[in-house]
Parts: sequence; C-alpha cells; structure tokens
Amino acid sequence: MNEITIFYESIGDIKIRKSKKAKRVTISIKPIKGVCVTIPYYVSYKTAKKFVELKQNWIVKNLSKIKLLEENITIFNHSTNFKTRKRTLNIVSYNKSNYKVNLLDNVINIMCPSDIPIDKPSAQTKIRQGIEYALRIEAKEFFPQRVEYLAKIHGFVYKKVFIKNAKTLWGSCSSTNNINLNIHLLRLPDYLIDYVILHELCHTKEKNHKKEFWDLLELVYPNAREYSKELKNYSLQLY
Repeated sequence: MNEITIFYESIGDIKIRKSKKAKRVTISIKPIKGVCVTIPYYVSYKTAKKFVELKQNWIVKNLSKIKLLEENITIFNHSTNFKTRKRTLNIVSYNKSNYKVNLLDNVINIMCPSDIPIDKPSAQTKIRQGIEYALRIEAKEFFPQRVEYLAKIHGFVYKKVFIKNAKTLWGSCSSTNNINLNIHLLRLPDYLIDYVILHELCHTKEKNHKKEFWDLLELVYPNAREYSKELKNYSLQLY
C-alpha cells in the first residue's frame, strides 16, 4: 500500500502518500483535495503521523483559508449546468465501482459509482479529471487549426502548438516560437480565445510587453487592452 488515510478530530481526513520522487516530508493543502502528506519510501507512516502532530496548528490555520476558497468552488452534481466549447456535462450514477468518462459529440458523460456520495472530495476530483480529459480532447481538435488560421491571415510564423493544463498561464510563446495554450481556454468566450492566441502569436515578433507589442496586438485585434482586462475576470482553476 502506497497511501493511507488518517482521521484527525481537528482536521478531518489526511492522506499520507509514499512517493519515489519525494526527497523529504511535505504537506499540501488544496481545495476539494484536502490535506496530503507526501513522504519518501524510506520514511515510515509512523514518522509521518508524528510530523502531522507537530504541524497540526499550522494545518488547521491554513485549512481555514482553503475552506474560504472552497465556498466559491462548484460542487458538481447531477443538476450542475456546465459546458465546454462543444459539450454539456452529464453526470450519471451507475452500479459499478469505477469512474468512467464517455465523450459523445455534444455530451460529456461521467459515470460515477452510485454507492459513493457525489459531494465527496474523491468524487469531485474524478469529475474534474473527466472534464479536463474532455477539454484536452477538444483542445487538440480545435487549437492547432485555429492558430494556423489566425497566423495565416495576420502574417505570423510559428513552429508548433502545444496543449497544456497549466495552473498560472492561459498561454505562452517560447523563445523558439512554439505556442503553448491552456486547455481551460475552451471555457472562455470565442473572442477571448482568439485574444489569447493572437497575444501569443504577437510574441513571435515582440518578445516583451512594451509599447511595440501592444501596438502590434491592437493592430491585429482592436480593443486588445480591454480584452486583457476582461480575461482577469476568469479563473484558470476549474470552478
């Protein structure tokens, strides 16, 4: 067993996970996922438990901050109205023990075990993973051709398009003019998707955000500065 779960009265469930990549004991606290302690294989679970006890006050303090974030997070259920660019989410309960994602032309069917409460963190994580799987498929279908089209009509030259599930950036352009685009762009209106793509294509010519960059972006996409401000209203996280 590479993972155990321990319940603490003041904290709740804590996962203790062994990892071959871990070089030391670390604690992470994330919305929905909760508290996870990662340890190297040579560290015992008993040692990890003592570490948690020493850090208990710190965990409780930071857990309260995460709880505030969770108040703004969607708890997916059978009636949640959620759409990607092409598909509508459909959560279905069925009498099996595993989670399953089935993509139709316009639907994301996420099959969830009927004996696991839908609001349980582990279920919410699986649902989000299913949505991100669908986003990645759609991104691979849509982004390369959209980048090619916008580059062609505006005279940009780039190398390749890479699809990412990044936590901090909607998109980026490498020093060698590869275009990186976040799968979560597909949750945005089409005009903001085009804004991000053209933003990164402009970086093939202007590598910084000086006046020359914005002049170029405004030339190919008028009102770009307003779109840049509007983009800040959207979260990269799947809420």
